[in-house]
Amino acid sequence: MPLLQIDDGGFGLDGEPFRILSGGLHYFRVHPEQWADRLRKARLMGLNTVETYVPWNLHQPRPDHFSMDGALDLPAFLDLAAAEGLHVLLRPGPYICAEWEGGGLPSWLLNEPDIELRSRDPRFLAAVDDYFGRLLAPLVPRLATHGGPVIAVQVENEYGAYGDDTAYLEHLADSLRRCGVDVPLFTCDQPADLERGALPGHLATANFGSRSAHHLAALRAHQPSGPLLSTEFWIGWFDRWGGHHVVRDPQQAAQELDEVLATGASVNFYMFHGGTNFGFTSGANDKHTYRPTVTSYDYDAPLDEAGDPTEKYTAFREVIGKYVPLPAEPVPAPADKLALEPVALEQSAGLLDSAAVLGEPVRSREPLTMEQLGQDFGFVLYEKALPVAGPALLELEQVRDRAQVFLDGRPAGVLERENHEHALAFEVPRAGAVLTLLVENQGRVNYGPGIHDRKGLLGKVLLDGAPLVGWTSRPLPMTCLEKLAFTATAKPPTGPAFHRGTFELTGTADTFLHLDGWTKGNAWINGFALGRYWSRGPQRSLYVPAPVLREGSNELVVLELHAAHRARTVAFRATPDLGPTEE
Repeated sequence: MPLLQIDDGGFGLDGEPFRILSGGLHYFRVHPEQWADRLRKARLMGLNTVETYVPWNLHQPRPDHFSMDGALDLPAFLDLAAAEGLHVLLRPGPYICAEWEGGGLPSWLLNEPDIELRSRDPRFLAAVDDYFGRLLAPLVPRLATHGGPVIAVQVENEYGAYGDDTAYLEHLADSLRRCGVDVPLFTCDQPADLERGALPGHLATANFGSRSAHHLAALRAHQPSGPLLSTEFWIGWFDRWGGHHVVRDPQQAAQELDEVLATGASVNFYMFHGGTNFGFTSGANDKHTYRPTVTSYDYDAPLDEAGDPTEKYTAFREVIGKYVPLPAEPVPAPADKLALEPVALEQSAGLLDSAAVLGEPVRSREPLTMEQLGQDFGFVLYEKALPVAGPALLELEQVRDRAQVFLDGRPAGVLERENHEHALAFEVPRAGAVLTLLVENQGRVNYGPGIHDRKGLLGKVLLDGAPLVGWTSRPLPMTCLEKLAFTATAKPPTGPAFHRGTFELTGTADTFLHLDGWTKGNAWINGFALGRYWSRGPQRSLYVPAPVLREGSNELVVLELHAAHRARTVAFRATPDLGPTEE
């Protein structure tokens, strides 16, 4: 692959003027069997480059375990990009934001009670250096200097919105260089944060989604010479639970793109294809109120969540065609989708009754956090026998993020971080009654100082003003559902329960799981974690990639935390329901 040059005149590629025309495509939000399809559609839209973050928390879930295979086979993704003739902008973090769980920072860092993330805290830097060493060794052969597609690598991510320690950024740049990264390095920040987040001697770039001329002028004022690049040109947005589905008019977004390109600037629009926050990987924001992000990362992007070209794809392609020749191939047609008859989930297994096979209990004086339990995602089940019967007031210092409360297995109420709820009154039925709290991690905060977001029960637990001590904390990461013992039941069990059903297919294609009449929980198909659902919306369906289905028998498992659909049926439809848009 040609080498990227940066000089006063702009970008060059092997001595020829070059403009980066790029789009965001995160390999970890797309099934690996669909990577090639998405990359081809990027080229057909007229792009010459794709951008991807790297999620440290998935690649290194424990300090002593690093993974780069299967859905995390980044070298394979880069090879596919190269085969398609695309360059790559690589953004390895360590922090990525991305509306991703914890901004991509692994949860085990937070087992250190006073660690300062995104800083020169020696414990953080040692972990980052180890991560870079493991990550970059197989990626160096994919750098452009070695004939690979990666033309530039980003240092940190929007650091100016978080801090102003240039020495921290210098350490990261030095670490990348020591690990063999010899392509250009760059930073990205929102225009108001350029002074704090830029790294002298390296290219500064800007993130924005409108008022392009104004923001590019701010970038030029900060950086008087060299190329102009919008690393995140926002052409859509993400959704949060309880909000509306955010969309942006295709023609208005295309006009903004035209204004950027008319200046001669380079661009990476965020996103080209958003994909999905499969499993438990969606993040959250907390600007005085906790707001978890939905499962879909459709982002109103040119390729929708299922990888089909949208009106925005066509509009952007027409704009790009004003500046560069377009591939001669036609715009791909939408892929076929499956629609099935309703599927009955007639077998069930109560969550509380099944806890023993889902996680091992740990006894301690006070409740343990997820991080203390060595757990990334899922739930923690806390139990404590209460000494006396009668009316009582339960007070939790901090709920992270949603606690369902039970007495002797019967629901007593819910306390939610999002609603700033900390206290619940109930009647203790007998001396020795078991207080159970099922606490859900709804996504670690991915932006701002709130990234130090430990999960579970934090701080004191009081009953009628007195501390409750002597707890059992049981991690439920939901990674061993094959151990569940399902039985046929005439009606759903009381409380949280898993529901199982099967369906037959003679062929596979993408589809969308609709859970009309269900309340809140998670879904798996053939062991693949689709993500969270919640009746509060806006999202009301889950994307099912064709590769997770198979001809013959397929298994669907739904964890319903509250009330299951009375008939315990679900629907697979050919279209999604991402919710109402803002009026």
